[in-house]
Amino acid sequence: MKLNDEEKAMLAGEMGEPRRWAIDHMMKVGRMFDAEDMVKVSQVHMMADPESVGEAGTVFMEEMASHPEKDRRVAVPMITDPRGVDLTYYHPLGQTEEMANIERRFVAACEKLSILMTDTCINYQTVMPPVLGDHVAYGDTGVVIYCNSACGARSNFEGGPSALAAGLTGRTPRYGLHLDQNRMATKRYVVKQQPKSLTDWGVLGAVVGRKAGSYWEVPAIEGLEVVPTSDQMKHMGAAMASYGSTPLFHLVGITPEAPDSKTIGADKLKAEEVSADELNALRSSFGAKGDKVDVVVFAAPQLSIVEMQQVADLIHGQKLHKDTAMIVCTSPTVYADATRMGIVNRIENAGAKVLQGTCFYQQYAREIGEANGWKRLLSNSTKIVNILGGYGYAPALADMEVCVASAVAGEIQ
Repeated sequence: MKLNDEEKAMLAGEMGEPRRWAIDHMMKVGRMFDAEDMVKVSQVHMMADPESVGEAGTVFMEEMASHPEKDRRVAVPMITDPRGVDLTYYHPLGQTEEMANIERRFVAACEKLSILMTDTCINYQTVMPPVLGDHVAYGDTGVVIYCNSACGARSNFEGGPSALAAGLTGRTPRYGLHLDQNRMATKRYVVKQQPKSLTDWGVLGAVVGRKAGSYWEVPAIEGLEVVPTSDQMKHMGAAMASYGSTPLFHLVGITPEAPDSKTIGADKLKAEEVSADELNALRSSFGAKGDKVDVVVFAAPQLSIVEMQQVADLIHGQKLHKDTAMIVCTSPTVYADATRMGIVNRIENAGAKVLQGTCFYQQYAREIGEANGWKRLLSNSTKIVNILGGYGYAPALADMEVCVASAVAGEIQ
């Protein structure tokens, strides 16, 4: 790989051991993907929940944090994905002190590197959304696909170590979606049933992701009669990335890089329909009316302030069924606003719990389920029901209104 003078100085150790490690790591990633050089990034977002990081990853970060401040401080603004433990509320969930201690140690190490502990997967709705053409280095798949698609920024999926390396160096290898040619459409889909609810948009994303089926495919979607809201785009992208590992899609006439089919090369592709039958089949594969519900989860992605208000309005004046729990996950910034506005209080008065800075599937979901005896999980997130079947749950999918009504009734309505 071609390195400039500053990068050569990093590699020689002239800018400290953390940056020497980081640029060496970036070179290895770049060679893997045949990158010719590095591209500077304006910001970094790192996934590093304690369930994934573990003891070894925590020790590694503590070693990074032991170096002099001038050597360890990140070079560009760097933020974090949801954590695995809400340190204000974890024992009642069945999480252990060992889990919490790993969290505390990792957070302390991050802070010494001047990493901003935003603890969110909706940074594009809360802090520093990137702009068209902005090169960034993001980790969370839902963050990457939204920012690539809705914002027109440029990022690959960055693993935890690669995101850390990008933060320390302020750059990432120039490959994949940092290159113009890899952002052109490779698949073309026409929607035949218009999505309405957040879950509808998630189901559409899931079907398209499953059809595309590869990180290197870029779906172009036509036939939409409405422009999705930020929350609708969020649910669609998160599901598409979950079902297809997709990091970029284009909505023709809607998203910034796709003013028309020709601009992204979709006009030359054979169009494939996304039928109502396909959408209904995916939705019906998760749970059935009348099934007992152990826990209702609103997460993956974290809820915006608008979604928080919607949940509060739906649950206001009611109480959860005695055998059903409800978990709502949001970012710390949204939590603060929702607390100030009385939204958190309205949700928790019904018997639910609002967690801040976490996302359910990243916080030892299997252990939480076992500790509480939860099996049947209901959510409006197409992403989370796709994931949690592998964590010992029997997941079910429904719109937000049905989820709340089911939490009150104790069974799917």
